[in-house]
Amino acid sequence: MYRSLSPRFLPYPITDCSPTVTPSLRSSMASALLTLSLLACGNAQTGAPQVAADTTVQDWEIQPPMWEPKGILIPRSRPATPPADSTADSLKADTTRTDSATVDSVKAGAAPSDSAKPTVTAKARKSNFNISPRDSALWPVKGPEPLPGSILPEYRIVAFYGNPLSKRMGILGEIGSDEMLRRLEETATVWAAADSGQKVLPGLHLIAIVAQGYPGPARKYRLQMPDSIIERVANWAESRGWILILDIQTGLSSVEDELKVLVPYLKRPYVHLALDPEFNMKDGKLPGRDWMGRMDASEVNHAVDVLAKLVEEYQLPPKVLIVHRFTRNMLTNAAQIKLDPRVQVVIDMDGWGPPGSKLGAYRWFVVRHPVQYTGFKLFFKNDKPMLKPEEVLELYPRPVYIQYQ
Repeated sequence: MYRSLSPRFLPYPITDCSPTVTPSLRSSMASALLTLSLLACGNAQTGAPQVAADTTVQDWEIQPPMWEPKGILIPRSRPATPPADSTADSLKADTTRTDSATVDSVKAGAAPSDSAKPTVTAKARKSNFNISPRDSALWPVKGPEPLPGSILPEYRIVAFYGNPLSKRMGILGEIGSDEMLRRLEETATVWAAADSGQKVLPGLHLIAIVAQGYPGPARKYRLQMPDSIIERVANWAESRGWILILDIQTGLSSVEDELKVLVPYLKRPYVHLALDPEFNMKDGKLPGRDWMGRMDASEVNHAVDVLAKLVEEYQLPPKVLIVHRFTRNMLTNAAQIKLDPRVQVVIDMDGWGPPGSKLGAYRWFVVRHPVQYTGFKLFFKNDKPMLKPEEVLELYPRPVYIQYQ
């Protein structure tokens, strides 16, 4: 049976298994920093050393270093050019087409000679994923041309998903950070080798707004991660030239309200956004207790508008917006999602199950409802067996976003 992995949501307060973390901590930390700043100003007024007025401050001393993506690329090998004589021979051999007679005789029941038997290497591997010509004609989507600095489709993103405060929500928090980062780089390299010539950019997909079974002070059934957690993961990504994706599970809140909290981070060139309709609850239903939530195109479009405005105002490279999906109803009116050259929308096939179910979900819920780009999620523990990169690359369209949980 094909299902989503519950706990990407937490049925208990995340504070039960970690140091006390509440939404109010963000404002408390801000107050503490403000107090320290005021104390520093007081020290300066009471005789702390002052910078000489004629001291020249260079631009590089006050401006942060520019972030640039550091992708992984394994160049596509060029086939060796055969000698002229052998080329001529191969053409002559092709014109005789003696093999076709052999194939016909095999069909008729005649035994072919040993010399006519095809070799194993000549047999093409059968694809596990086939779609109708009608579905294939939907792709590629006619949308805006990528702007300079766009990640897609120049790079394929390979990301690890989760939260460092929980070992149950994904690989990002399941193992130590050093091991996790090393393993992500290795996984991205495997993808680069599987599709040589395609650059791969590692990413950290952090659940920054976590749906949970506990109502919390605001009774929104979600927990906003404190600045310290987001900054920790942001530093991992920024220092390596990778990207950070901040994921929103709204609970009983809204995309509009929760997005406001993340805007300061989204002003950074390496930070992108993800929305999880599964935990966008409607009609008073609670995350993890009732059937999954849903999200409408209007909510996705609000995120597109906010991201596009940030790109324009702060002269940022285009943002990537990832929307999870593994059923028809969890994303309504998908055809009405607006395409803006400043925002690249990826519909990510989420959920776990056997390969056949996952491929079917990709066909039914992503391919047949085109938006712009596609993604595919893999589970280290719950996919049995887990699809290999070479198998995922058989999909059409090929996913440009790969997520591991």
